[in-house]
Amino acid sequence: MVVLVLADLMFRRNIAHQTLQLFILDSIHFIYFLKLMSIHELAGQPAPKSILVNVNDLEKNYYEQKPDPENPTQLVVFGTSGHRGTSLDGSFTESHILAIAQAVCDYRSQQGYTGKLYLGKDTHFLSGPAQKTALEVFAANNVEVVFQADDGFTPTPVISWAILQHNKPNTQHNQNRQNNYQNLLKGNENSLADGVIITPSHNPPSDGGIKYNCPNGGPADTDVTGWIQTQANHYLKSNLKGIQRIAYEKSVALPHIQTIDFSEDYIADLENIVDLQAIAERKIRIGVDPLGGAGNAYWQPIAERYRLDLTVVNQAIDPTFSFMSVDHDGKIRMDCSSPYAMRGLVALKDQFDIAFANDPDTDRHGIVVPSVGLMNPNHYLAVAIQYLFTHRPNWAKGIGVGKTLVSSGIIDRVVSDLRLQLVEVPVGFKWFVDGLYNSNIGFGGEESAGASFLRKNGQVWSTDKDGIILNLLAAEILAKTQLDPGQIYREIEQRFGQSFYTRIDQATTPEQKSAFKKLTPDKVLADRLAGDPITAKLTTASGNGASIGGLKVVSTEGWFAARPSGTENIYKIYAESFKSKEHLNNIVAEAKKIVDAALC
Repeated sequence: MVVLVLADLMFRRNIAHQTLQLFILDSIHFIYFLKLMSIHELAGQPAPKSILVNVNDLEKNYYEQKPDPENPTQLVVFGTSGHRGTSLDGSFTESHILAIAQAVCDYRSQQGYTGKLYLGKDTHFLSGPAQKTALEVFAANNVEVVFQADDGFTPTPVISWAILQHNKPNTQHNQNRQNNYQNLLKGNENSLADGVIITPSHNPPSDGGIKYNCPNGGPADTDVTGWIQTQANHYLKSNLKGIQRIAYEKSVALPHIQTIDFSEDYIADLENIVDLQAIAERKIRIGVDPLGGAGNAYWQPIAERYRLDLTVVNQAIDPTFSFMSVDHDGKIRMDCSSPYAMRGLVALKDQFDIAFANDPDTDRHGIVVPSVGLMNPNHYLAVAIQYLFTHRPNWAKGIGVGKTLVSSGIIDRVVSDLRLQLVEVPVGFKWFVDGLYNSNIGFGGEESAGASFLRKNGQVWSTDKDGIILNLLAAEILAKTQLDPGQIYREIEQRFGQSFYTRIDQATTPEQKSAFKKLTPDKVLADRLAGDPITAKLTTASGNGASIGGLKVVSTEGWFAARPSGTENIYKIYAESFKSKEHLNNIVAEAKKIVDAALC
Protein backbone atom coordinates (compact mmCIF):
# COMPACT_ATOMS: atom_id res chain seq x y z
CA MET A 1 0.00 0.00 0.00
CA VAL A 2 2.81 2.41 0.86
CA VAL A 3 4.45 1.77 -2.52
CA LEU A 4 1.20 2.38 -4.39
CA VAL A 5 0.45 5.59 -2.53
CA LEU A 6 4.00 6.82 -3.08
CA ALA A 7 3.91 5.90 -6.76
CA ASP A 8 0.64 7.81 -7.23
CA LEU A 9 2.06 10.78 -5.36
CA MET A 10 5.15 10.83 -7.56
CA PHE A 11 3.10 10.69 -10.74
CA ARG A 12 0.89 13.52 -9.53
CA ARG A 13 3.99 15.60 -8.92
CA ASN A 14 5.27 14.98 -12.43
CA ILE A 15 8.40 13.16 -11.42
CA ALA A 16 10.02 11.47 -14.41
CA HIS A 17 9.09 7.89 -15.22
CA GLN A 18 12.74 6.94 -14.95
CA THR A 19 12.92 8.23 -11.39
CA LEU A 20 9.81 6.29 -10.41
CA GLN A 21 11.21 3.19 -12.07
CA LEU A 22 14.53 3.37 -10.25
CA PHE A 23 12.74 4.08 -6.99
CA ILE A 24 10.59 0.96 -7.19
CA LEU A 25 13.18 -1.37 -8.71
CA ASP A 26 16.11 -0.56 -6.45
CA SER A 27 15.62 2.16 -3.91
CA ILE A 28 12.35 0.96 -2.41
CA HIS A 29 14.23 -1.43 -0.14
CA PHE A 30 16.53 1.42 0.87
CA ILE A 31 14.03 4.21 1.43
CA TYR A 32 11.04 2.13 2.47
CA PHE A 33 9.12 3.63 5.38
CA LEU A 34 10.03 7.09 4.05
CA LYS A 35 7.63 9.61 5.50
CA LEU A 36 5.44 10.90 2.69
CA MET A 37 5.21 14.35 4.23
CA SER A 38 8.98 14.72 3.79
CA ILE A 39 8.66 14.62 -0.01
CA HIS A 40 8.42 18.20 -1.20
CA GLU A 41 6.17 19.11 -4.09
CA LEU A 42 9.23 20.25 -6.10
CA ALA A 43 11.17 17.03 -5.48
CA GLY A 44 12.73 15.75 -8.71
CA GLN A 45 11.78 18.83 -10.73
CA PRO A 46 14.16 21.41 -12.24
CA ALA A 47 15.14 24.03 -9.69
CA PRO A 48 12.98 27.16 -10.07
CA LYS A 49 14.67 30.56 -9.92
CA SER A 50 12.83 31.32 -6.69
CA ILE A 51 14.96 28.89 -4.69
CA LEU A 52 18.36 29.81 -6.16
CA VAL A 53 20.80 31.28 -3.68
CA ASN A 54 21.84 34.91 -4.05
CA VAL A 55 25.62 34.72 -4.27
CA ASN A 56 25.97 38.45 -3.65
CA ASP A 57 24.28 37.95 -0.29
CA LEU A 58 26.59 35.02 0.46
CA GLU A 59 29.67 37.10 -0.27
CA LYS A 60 28.45 40.16 1.62
CA ASN A 61 27.63 38.13 4.72
CA TYR A 62 30.86 36.15 4.51
CA TYR A 63 32.89 39.33 4.97
CA GLU A 64 30.53 41.41 7.10
CA GLN A 65 28.96 38.92 9.52
CA LYS A 66 30.87 38.60 12.78
CA PRO A 67 30.11 35.43 14.78
CA ASP A 68 28.85 35.85 18.31
CA PRO A 69 31.19 33.82 20.57
CA GLU A 70 28.36 33.48 23.09
CA ASN A 71 26.14 31.81 20.50
CA PRO A 72 27.01 28.08 20.24
CA THR A 73 25.60 27.90 16.70
CA GLN A 74 28.18 30.43 15.52
CA LEU A 75 31.26 28.77 17.00
CA VAL A 76 33.58 26.41 15.13
CA VAL A 77 32.22 22.86 15.34
CA PHE A 78 34.09 20.01 13.67
CA GLY A 79 31.71 17.18 12.85
CA THR A 80 32.59 13.97 11.01
CA SER A 81 33.52 16.06 7.94
CA GLY A 82 34.98 19.28 9.30
CA HIS A 83 33.29 22.58 10.06
CA ARG A 84 30.25 23.47 7.97
CA GLY A 85 27.81 26.35 7.92
CA THR A 86 26.56 29.28 5.87
CA SER A 87 27.39 32.97 5.90
CA LEU A 88 23.67 33.74 5.87
CA ASP A 89 23.33 32.81 9.56
CA GLY A 90 26.85 33.68 10.66
CA SER A 91 28.08 30.08 10.96
CA PHE A 92 30.61 30.19 8.08
CA THR A 93 32.33 33.56 7.71
CA GLU A 94 35.73 35.09 7.13
CA SER A 95 36.26 35.08 10.89
CA HIS A 96 35.71 31.31 11.05
CA ILE A 97 38.24 30.64 8.29
CA LEU A 98 40.80 33.01 9.80
CA ALA A 99 40.46 31.23 13.14
CA ILE A 100 40.52 27.69 11.70
CA ALA A 101 43.45 28.40 9.37
CA GLN A 102 45.52 29.88 12.20
CA ALA A 103 44.59 26.92 14.42
CA VAL A 104 45.81 24.55 11.68
CA CYS A 105 49.09 26.47 11.54
CA ASP A 106 49.41 26.22 15.31
CA TYR A 107 48.74 22.49 15.19
CA ARG A 108 51.33 21.96 12.45
CA SER A 109 53.86 23.90 14.48
CA GLN A 110 53.11 21.86 17.59
CA GLN A 111 53.53 18.61 15.64
CA GLY A 112 56.66 19.74 13.84
CA TYR A 113 55.13 19.56 10.36
CA THR A 114 56.97 21.96 8.05
CA GLY A 115 56.31 20.18 4.77
CA LYS A 116 53.85 21.19 2.09
CA LEU A 117 50.20 21.82 2.80
CA TYR A 118 48.03 20.76 -0.14
CA LEU A 119 45.02 23.05 -0.42
CA GLY A 120 41.90 22.29 -2.42
CA LYS A 121 38.44 23.75 -2.90
CA ASP A 122 35.22 22.64 -4.52
CA THR A 123 32.70 24.62 -6.58
CA HIS A 124 30.44 25.94 -3.82
CA PHE A 125 30.45 29.74 -3.95
CA LEU A 126 31.79 30.20 -0.43
CA SER A 127 34.75 27.93 -1.18
CA GLY A 128 36.30 30.70 -3.29
CA PRO A 129 36.54 33.45 -0.67
CA ALA A 130 37.33 30.88 2.02
CA GLN A 131 40.36 29.61 0.08
CA LYS A 132 41.63 33.16 -0.33
CA THR A 133 41.24 33.82 3.40
CA ALA A 134 43.01 30.59 4.31
CA LEU A 135 45.89 31.39 1.94
CA GLU A 136 46.37 34.76 3.61
CA VAL A 137 46.86 33.06 6.96
CA PHE A 138 49.00 30.19 5.67
CA ALA A 139 51.26 32.63 3.82
CA ALA A 140 51.75 34.81 6.89
CA ASN A 141 52.70 31.71 8.91
CA ASN A 142 55.31 30.68 6.31
CA VAL A 143 53.46 27.48 5.43
CA GLU A 144 54.49 26.09 2.06
CA VAL A 145 51.17 25.81 0.24
CA VAL A 146 50.40 24.03 -3.03
CA PHE A 147 47.02 24.70 -4.68
CA GLN A 148 45.38 24.34 -8.07
CA ALA A 149 46.58 26.70 -10.81
CA ASP A 150 44.26 29.20 -12.49
CA ASP A 151 42.02 29.37 -9.43
CA GLY A 152 40.75 25.92 -10.30
CA PHE A 153 39.00 23.24 -8.27
CA THR A 154 40.44 20.11 -6.69
CA PRO A 155 38.59 16.91 -5.71
CA THR A 156 38.96 15.76 -2.12
CA PRO A 157 40.49 12.39 -3.12
CA VAL A 158 43.16 14.16 -5.17
CA ILE A 159 44.34 16.03 -2.07
CA SER A 160 44.51 12.74 -0.15
CA TRP A 161 46.40 11.13 -3.04
CA ALA A 162 48.82 14.09 -3.27
CA ILE A 163 49.60 13.95 0.46
CA LEU A 164 50.38 10.25 0.23
CA GLN A 165 52.55 10.73 -2.86
CA HIS A 166 54.56 13.43 -1.10
CA ASN A 167 55.06 11.33 2.03
CA LYS A 168 55.62 8.08 0.11
CA PRO A 169 59.46 8.03 0.34
CA ASN A 170 59.14 7.67 4.09
CA THR A 171 57.20 4.40 3.81
CA GLN A 172 57.59 2.77 0.41
CA HIS A 173 60.37 0.43 1.57
CA ASN A 174 58.82 -0.34 4.93
CA GLN A 175 57.68 -3.95 5.05
CA ASN A 176 55.94 -3.68 8.44
CA ARG A 177 52.41 -2.91 7.32
CA GLN A 178 51.14 -2.73 10.88
CA ASN A 179 53.28 0.29 11.77
CA ASN A 180 53.64 2.29 8.56
CA TYR A 181 51.92 5.42 9.87
CA GLN A 182 53.68 5.30 13.23
CA ASN A 183 57.02 4.98 11.44
CA LEU A 184 56.06 7.86 9.17
CA LEU A 185 55.51 10.10 12.18
CA LYS A 186 58.77 8.96 13.80
CA GLY A 187 60.70 9.45 10.58
CA ASN A 188 61.33 12.63 8.66
CA GLU A 189 58.81 14.90 10.37
CA ASN A 190 60.15 18.06 8.82
CA SER A 191 59.12 16.97 5.33
CA LEU A 192 55.63 15.71 6.15
CA ALA A 193 52.79 17.03 4.00
CA ASP A 194 49.18 17.45 5.07
CA GLY A 195 46.16 19.15 3.58
CA VAL A 196 43.11 21.37 3.88
CA ILE A 197 40.02 20.93 1.72
CA ILE A 198 37.40 23.66 1.51
CA THR A 199 34.06 21.98 0.83
CA PRO A 200 30.69 21.30 2.46
CA SER A 201 30.42 18.14 0.32
CA HIS A 202 26.94 17.68 -1.19
CA ASN A 203 25.33 20.35 1.00
CA PRO A 204 23.12 23.08 -0.53
CA PRO A 205 24.72 25.93 -2.55
CA SER A 206 24.44 28.35 0.39
CA ASP A 207 26.82 26.30 2.53
CA GLY A 208 30.55 26.31 3.06
CA GLY A 209 32.89 23.84 4.73
CA ILE A 210 36.51 23.23 5.65
CA LYS A 211 38.32 20.09 6.82
CA TYR A 212 41.86 19.07 7.69
CA ASN A 213 43.64 15.93 6.41
CA CYS A 214 46.64 14.54 8.29
CA PRO A 215 49.99 13.29 6.90
CA ASN A 216 48.40 9.86 6.42
CA GLY A 217 46.19 11.53 3.80
CA GLY A 218 42.93 10.92 5.63
CA PRO A 219 40.39 12.96 7.59
CA ALA A 220 41.74 14.03 10.97
CA ASP A 221 40.65 12.00 13.98
CA THR A 222 38.67 13.53 16.85
CA ASP A 223 41.75 14.26 18.96
CA VAL A 224 43.12 16.43 16.15
CA THR A 225 39.86 18.11 15.17
CA GLY A 226 39.05 18.69 18.83
CA TRP A 227 42.36 20.50 19.30
CA ILE A 228 41.85 22.62 16.17
CA GLN A 229 38.26 23.39 17.15
CA THR A 230 39.24 24.52 20.65
CA GLN A 231 42.08 26.68 19.34
CA ALA A 232 39.92 28.23 16.62
CA ASN A 233 37.19 29.11 19.11
CA HIS A 234 39.84 30.66 21.35
CA TYR A 235 40.65 33.04 18.49
CA LEU A 236 36.97 33.81 17.90
CA LYS A 237 36.47 34.60 21.59
CA SER A 238 39.62 36.75 21.59
CA ASN A 239 38.36 38.91 18.73
CA LEU A 240 40.85 37.20 16.36
CA LYS A 241 43.82 38.45 18.37
CA GLY A 242 47.02 36.58 17.49
CA ILE A 243 46.03 35.62 13.94
CA GLN A 244 48.70 36.33 11.34
CA ARG A 245 47.61 37.47 7.90
CA ILE A 246 49.02 38.87 4.64
CA ALA A 247 46.83 40.39 1.91
CA TYR A 248 45.90 37.87 -0.78
CA GLU A 249 47.62 39.71 -3.64
CA LYS A 250 50.89 39.70 -1.71
CA SER A 251 50.40 36.13 -0.48
CA VAL A 252 50.17 34.53 -3.90
CA ALA A 253 53.35 36.32 -4.99
CA LEU A 254 55.42 34.75 -2.20
CA PRO A 255 57.81 31.92 -3.15
CA HIS A 256 56.35 29.46 -0.63
CA ILE A 257 52.87 29.77 -2.16
CA GLN A 258 52.83 27.59 -5.28
CA THR A 259 50.30 26.54 -7.90
CA ILE A 260 50.29 23.31 -9.91
CA ASP A 261 47.89 21.24 -11.99
CA PHE A 262 46.98 18.34 -9.71
CA SER A 263 45.07 16.46 -12.38
CA GLU A 264 47.82 15.20 -14.70
CA ASP A 265 49.72 13.00 -12.26
CA TYR A 266 46.56 11.76 -10.53
CA ILE A 267 45.00 10.77 -13.86
CA ALA A 268 48.22 9.07 -14.98
CA ASP A 269 48.17 6.95 -11.82
CA LEU A 270 44.58 5.72 -12.27
CA GLU A 271 45.70 2.76 -14.38
CA ASN A 272 47.33 1.36 -11.25
CA ILE A 273 44.00 1.00 -9.42
CA VAL A 274 41.37 0.38 -12.12
CA ASP A 275 41.62 -1.77 -15.27
CA LEU A 276 41.05 1.07 -17.71
CA GLN A 277 42.38 -0.98 -20.61
CA ALA A 278 39.55 -3.48 -20.18
CA ILE A 279 37.00 -0.67 -20.23
CA ALA A 280 38.49 0.76 -23.43
CA GLU A 281 38.76 -2.60 -25.17
CA ARG A 282 35.14 -3.47 -24.40
CA LYS A 283 34.09 -0.06 -25.73
CA ILE A 284 31.87 0.55 -22.72
CA ARG A 285 29.68 3.59 -23.39
CA ILE A 286 29.93 5.82 -20.32
CA GLY A 287 27.93 8.88 -19.31
CA VAL A 288 29.21 11.22 -16.60
CA ASP A 289 27.54 14.06 -14.73
CA PRO A 290 29.97 15.82 -12.34
CA LEU A 291 26.95 17.71 -10.89
CA GLY A 292 28.87 20.93 -11.35
CA GLY A 293 31.65 19.76 -9.05
CA ALA A 294 35.44 19.71 -8.83
CA GLY A 295 35.59 16.54 -10.93
CA ASN A 296 34.37 18.41 -13.99
CA ALA A 297 37.92 19.11 -15.23
CA TYR A 298 39.02 15.49 -14.76
CA TRP A 299 36.65 13.36 -16.79
CA GLN A 300 37.50 14.48 -20.32
CA PRO A 301 41.27 14.14 -19.75
CA ILE A 302 40.63 10.67 -18.28
CA ALA A 303 38.69 9.72 -21.40
CA GLU A 304 41.39 11.06 -23.72
CA ARG A 305 44.33 9.46 -21.92
CA TYR A 306 42.73 6.01 -21.70
CA ARG A 307 40.69 6.17 -24.92
CA LEU A 308 37.37 5.69 -23.21
CA ASP A 309 34.01 6.15 -24.91
CA LEU A 310 32.97 8.68 -22.29
CA THR A 311 30.55 11.60 -22.58
CA VAL A 312 30.33 14.34 -19.97
CA VAL A 313 26.62 15.13 -20.17
CA ASN A 314 26.78 18.28 -18.05
CA GLN A 315 29.83 20.54 -17.98
CA ALA A 316 28.19 23.48 -16.21
CA ILE A 317 29.96 25.21 -13.33
CA ASP A 318 27.39 27.43 -11.64
CA PRO A 319 27.64 28.43 -7.95
CA THR A 320 23.84 28.49 -7.70
CA PHE A 321 23.67 24.93 -9.13
CA SER A 322 20.61 26.03 -11.11
CA PHE A 323 20.88 22.99 -13.39
CA MET A 324 20.06 20.59 -10.55
CA SER A 325 16.80 18.81 -9.87
CA VAL A 326 15.34 19.59 -6.46
CA ASP A 327 16.00 17.10 -3.68
CA HIS A 328 13.35 15.36 -1.54
CA ASP A 329 12.96 18.27 0.90
CA GLY A 330 12.62 21.09 -1.64
CA LYS A 331 16.28 22.12 -1.44
CA ILE A 332 19.01 22.01 -4.05
CA ARG A 333 21.47 19.40 -2.88
CA MET A 334 24.16 17.82 -5.07
CA ASP A 335 23.63 14.36 -3.63
CA CYS A 336 24.59 11.74 -6.20
CA SER A 337 22.82 9.03 -4.18
CA SER A 338 19.44 10.82 -4.27
CA PRO A 339 16.95 9.72 -6.97
CA TYR A 340 15.52 13.25 -6.91
CA ALA A 341 18.82 15.10 -7.35
CA MET A 342 19.94 12.54 -9.94
CA ARG A 343 16.83 12.77 -12.10
CA GLY A 344 18.70 14.27 -15.06
CA LEU A 345 21.27 11.50 -15.36
CA VAL A 346 18.77 8.74 -14.62
CA ALA A 347 16.67 9.99 -17.55
CA LEU A 348 19.66 9.23 -19.80
CA LYS A 349 20.35 5.74 -18.45
CA ASP A 350 19.36 3.91 -21.62
CA GLN A 351 21.76 6.00 -23.73
CA PHE A 352 24.80 4.48 -22.02
CA ASP A 353 26.05 1.10 -20.88
CA ILE A 354 26.76 2.72 -17.53
CA ALA A 355 26.61 6.24 -16.14
CA PHE A 356 27.75 7.88 -12.94
CA ALA A 357 27.99 11.13 -11.03
CA ASN A 358 29.85 12.72 -8.14
CA ASP A 359 29.13 15.38 -5.55
CA PRO A 360 30.89 18.80 -5.64
CA ASP A 361 34.13 17.63 -3.97
CA THR A 362 34.02 14.31 -5.88
CA ASP A 363 34.41 12.04 -2.88
CA ARG A 364 31.02 10.35 -3.34
CA HIS A 365 29.73 8.22 -6.19
CA GLY A 366 26.36 7.60 -7.82
CA ILE A 367 26.02 4.66 -10.19
CA VAL A 368 23.28 4.55 -12.86
CA VAL A 369 22.74 1.34 -14.84
CA PRO A 370 20.13 0.28 -17.41
CA SER A 371 18.98 -2.65 -15.27
CA VAL A 372 17.84 -0.74 -12.16
CA GLY A 373 18.52 2.98 -12.70
CA LEU A 374 20.26 4.66 -9.76
CA MET A 375 21.81 2.02 -7.54
CA ASN A 376 21.25 2.01 -3.81
CA PRO A 377 24.67 2.84 -2.27
CA ASN A 378 24.55 -0.22 -0.01
CA HIS A 379 23.90 -2.46 -3.00
CA TYR A 380 26.81 -1.09 -4.97
CA LEU A 381 29.16 -1.46 -2.00
CA ALA A 382 28.23 -5.15 -1.81
CA VAL A 383 28.89 -5.60 -5.53
CA ALA A 384 32.20 -3.72 -5.38
CA ILE A 385 33.42 -5.82 -2.45
CA GLN A 386 32.48 -9.11 -4.09
CA TYR A 387 34.17 -8.10 -7.34
CA LEU A 388 37.36 -6.62 -5.91
CA PHE A 389 38.14 -9.53 -3.63
CA THR A 390 37.78 -11.97 -6.52
CA HIS A 391 39.64 -9.87 -9.13
CA ARG A 392 42.68 -8.50 -7.30
CA PRO A 393 45.13 -11.45 -7.17
CA ASN A 394 47.99 -9.32 -5.86
CA TRP A 395 46.18 -8.23 -2.73
CA ALA A 396 47.59 -9.83 0.42
CA LYS A 397 45.70 -12.73 1.91
CA GLY A 398 44.00 -11.98 5.18
CA ILE A 399 43.19 -8.31 4.59
CA GLY A 400 39.77 -7.21 5.78
CA VAL A 401 36.71 -5.36 4.56
CA GLY A 402 35.70 -2.14 6.28
CA LYS A 403 32.09 -1.04 6.65
CA THR A 404 30.24 1.39 8.90
CA LEU A 405 27.90 -0.20 11.41
CA VAL A 406 24.85 1.37 9.75
CA SER A 407 25.64 -0.11 6.33
CA SER A 408 23.53 -2.99 5.04
CA GLY A 409 23.90 -6.45 6.52
CA ILE A 410 23.97 -7.78 2.96
CA ILE A 411 27.64 -6.72 3.03
CA ASP A 412 28.21 -8.94 6.06
CA ARG A 413 26.79 -11.89 4.16
CA VAL A 414 28.95 -11.24 1.11
CA VAL A 415 32.06 -10.88 3.27
CA SER A 416 31.26 -14.06 5.17
CA ASP A 417 30.76 -15.99 1.93
CA LEU A 418 34.18 -14.82 0.75
CA ARG A 419 35.66 -15.92 4.08
CA LEU A 420 37.05 -12.46 4.73
CA GLN A 421 37.41 -10.50 7.95
CA LEU A 422 34.67 -7.90 8.48
CA VAL A 423 35.84 -4.70 10.18
CA GLU A 424 32.75 -2.85 11.34
CA VAL A 425 33.41 0.70 12.59
CA PRO A 426 31.40 3.74 13.76
CA VAL A 427 30.04 6.29 11.28
CA GLY A 428 32.79 8.39 9.68
CA PHE A 429 35.41 7.62 7.05
CA LYS A 430 38.21 8.52 9.47
CA TRP A 431 37.80 5.03 10.97
CA PHE A 432 39.08 3.46 7.73
CA VAL A 433 42.18 5.63 7.43
CA ASP A 434 44.69 3.48 9.34
CA GLY A 435 43.41 0.25 7.77
CA LEU A 436 43.75 1.59 4.23
CA TYR A 437 47.07 3.27 4.96
CA ASN A 438 48.58 0.10 6.37
CA SER A 439 46.86 -2.12 3.74
CA ASN A 440 45.10 -4.05 6.51
CA ILE A 441 41.77 -3.54 4.77
CA GLY A 442 41.34 -3.76 1.03
CA PHE A 443 38.13 -1.74 0.96
CA GLY A 444 36.43 0.77 3.22
CA GLY A 445 32.93 2.02 2.48
CA GLU A 446 30.09 4.03 3.98
CA GLU A 447 26.36 3.69 3.43
CA SER A 448 26.35 7.33 2.25
CA ALA A 449 28.09 6.45 -1.05
CA GLY A 450 31.70 7.07 -0.02
CA ALA A 451 34.48 4.50 -0.34
CA SER A 452 38.07 3.81 -1.32
CA PHE A 453 40.13 0.70 -1.96
CA LEU A 454 43.71 -0.42 -2.53
CA ARG A 455 45.77 -0.30 -5.69
CA LYS A 456 46.08 -3.40 -7.87
CA ASN A 457 49.35 -4.21 -6.10
CA GLY A 458 47.70 -4.03 -2.68
CA GLN A 459 49.21 -0.71 -1.60
CA VAL A 460 47.39 2.40 -0.43
CA TRP A 461 45.75 4.64 -3.04
CA SER A 462 43.87 7.21 -0.95
CA THR A 463 42.78 7.37 2.66
CA ASP A 464 39.80 9.57 1.92
CA LYS A 465 36.72 8.74 -0.10
CA ASP A 466 37.31 8.69 -3.86
CA GLY A 467 34.27 8.95 -6.10
CA ILE A 468 36.33 8.79 -9.28
CA ILE A 469 37.75 5.32 -8.69
CA LEU A 470 34.40 3.94 -7.46
CA ASN A 471 32.77 5.19 -10.66
CA LEU A 472 35.47 3.76 -12.89
CA LEU A 473 35.31 0.48 -10.99
CA ALA A 474 31.66 0.15 -11.99
CA ALA A 475 32.73 0.37 -15.63
CA GLU A 476 35.50 -2.18 -15.02
CA ILE A 477 32.98 -4.57 -13.46
CA LEU A 478 30.77 -4.29 -16.54
CA ALA A 479 33.74 -4.75 -18.89
CA LYS A 480 35.10 -7.83 -17.11
CA THR A 481 31.82 -9.60 -16.23
CA GLN A 482 29.50 -8.38 -19.03
CA LEU A 483 26.96 -7.67 -16.30
CA ASP A 484 26.19 -4.22 -14.94
CA PRO A 485 26.41 -3.81 -11.14
CA GLY A 486 22.62 -3.79 -10.84
CA GLN A 487 22.40 -7.21 -12.45
CA ILE A 488 25.14 -8.53 -10.19
CA TYR A 489 23.32 -7.24 -7.13
CA ARG A 490 20.22 -9.15 -8.18
CA GLU A 491 22.33 -12.31 -8.15
CA ILE A 492 23.63 -11.39 -4.69
CA GLU A 493 20.08 -10.85 -3.49
CA GLN A 494 19.00 -14.22 -4.86
CA ARG A 495 21.81 -15.90 -2.93
CA PHE A 496 21.71 -14.01 0.35
CA GLY A 497 18.16 -12.72 0.63
CA GLN A 498 16.28 -9.53 0.02
CA SER A 499 17.18 -6.52 2.14
CA PHE A 500 14.69 -3.92 3.35
CA TYR A 501 16.50 -0.88 4.75
CA THR A 502 15.48 2.52 6.11
CA ARG A 503 16.70 5.55 7.99
CA ILE A 504 14.30 7.85 9.84
CA ASP A 505 14.56 10.78 12.23
CA GLN A 506 12.99 10.58 15.67
CA ALA A 507 12.34 13.65 17.85
CA THR A 508 14.20 13.76 21.16
CA THR A 509 15.34 16.19 23.85
CA PRO A 510 18.81 17.62 24.57
CA GLU A 511 18.83 15.57 27.79
CA GLN A 512 18.11 12.33 25.91
CA LYS A 513 20.78 13.17 23.33
CA SER A 514 23.29 13.54 26.12
CA ALA A 515 22.14 10.25 27.64
CA PHE A 516 23.18 8.39 24.46
CA LYS A 517 26.80 8.84 25.57
CA LYS A 518 26.10 6.87 28.76
CA LEU A 519 24.34 3.93 27.11
CA THR A 520 25.62 0.46 27.93
CA PRO A 521 24.41 -2.87 26.48
CA ASP A 522 22.92 -3.97 29.81
CA LYS A 523 20.37 -1.13 29.57
CA VAL A 524 18.67 -3.00 26.73
CA LEU A 525 16.33 -5.38 28.55
CA ALA A 526 14.59 -6.87 25.51
CA ASP A 527 15.68 -10.31 24.34
CA ARG A 528 13.78 -10.33 21.03
CA LEU A 529 13.48 -7.83 18.18
CA ALA A 530 10.34 -8.00 16.02
CA GLY A 531 9.88 -11.60 17.10
CA ASP A 532 13.46 -12.76 16.49
CA PRO A 533 16.12 -13.54 19.11
CA ILE A 534 18.55 -10.68 19.77
CA THR A 535 22.12 -11.81 19.12
CA ALA A 536 24.05 -8.63 19.96
CA LYS A 537 23.60 -5.37 21.89
CA LEU A 538 26.36 -2.93 21.00
CA THR A 539 27.52 0.52 22.12
CA THR A 540 30.99 0.05 20.66
CA ALA A 541 31.92 -1.04 17.16
CA SER A 542 32.92 -4.67 16.82
CA GLY A 543 35.71 -3.86 14.36
CA ASN A 544 37.75 -1.47 16.49
CA GLY A 545 36.09 -1.13 19.88
CA ALA A 546 35.39 2.57 19.36
CA SER A 547 32.24 4.12 20.79
CA ILE A 548 29.42 4.34 18.26
CA GLY A 549 27.83 7.27 20.08
CA GLY A 550 24.61 5.34 20.33
CA LEU A 551 23.20 1.83 20.24
CA LYS A 552 22.99 -1.09 17.81
CA VAL A 553 20.78 -4.13 18.38
CA VAL A 554 21.13 -7.18 16.12
CA SER A 555 18.75 -10.11 15.70
CA THR A 556 18.88 -13.21 13.53
CA GLU A 557 16.78 -11.52 10.82
CA GLY A 558 17.49 -7.81 11.16
CA TRP A 559 18.98 -4.98 13.19
CA PHE A 560 18.62 -1.34 14.13
CA ALA A 561 21.04 1.38 15.19
CA ALA A 562 20.25 4.70 16.85
CA ARG A 563 22.53 7.74 16.98
CA PRO A 564 21.82 11.32 18.08
CA SER A 565 22.19 14.18 15.61
CA GLY A 566 25.03 16.58 16.29
CA THR A 567 23.01 19.65 15.28
CA GLU A 568 19.30 18.93 15.84
CA ASN A 569 17.11 17.56 18.65
CA ILE A 570 16.58 14.27 16.88
CA TYR A 571 18.16 10.87 16.79
CA LYS A 572 18.50 8.80 13.66
CA ILE A 573 17.23 5.24 13.46
CA TYR A 574 18.79 2.97 10.87
CA ALA A 575 17.09 -0.38 10.43
CA GLU A 576 17.16 -3.40 8.17
CA SER A 577 15.10 -6.55 7.75
CA PHE A 578 15.85 -9.65 5.74
CA LYS A 579 12.21 -10.78 5.89
CA SER A 580 9.79 -8.16 4.59
CA LYS A 581 8.69 -4.54 4.59
CA GLU A 582 6.23 -5.35 7.37
CA HIS A 583 9.01 -6.88 9.45
CA LEU A 584 11.09 -3.73 8.93
CA ASN A 585 8.12 -1.69 10.09
CA ASN A 586 8.01 -3.75 13.28
CA ILE A 587 11.75 -3.38 13.86
CA VAL A 588 11.47 0.41 13.63
CA ALA A 589 8.48 0.51 16.01
CA GLU A 590 10.25 -1.66 18.57
CA ALA A 591 13.51 0.26 18.13
CA LYS A 592 11.82 3.43 19.37
CA LYS A 593 10.54 1.62 22.46
CA ILE A 594 13.90 -0.02 23.18
CA VAL A 595 15.79 3.26 22.82
CA ASP A 596 13.33 5.23 24.94
CA ALA A 597 13.48 2.60 27.69
CA ALA A 598 17.30 2.46 27.59
CA LEU A 599 17.58 6.25 27.89
CA CYS A 600 15.39 6.43 30.98
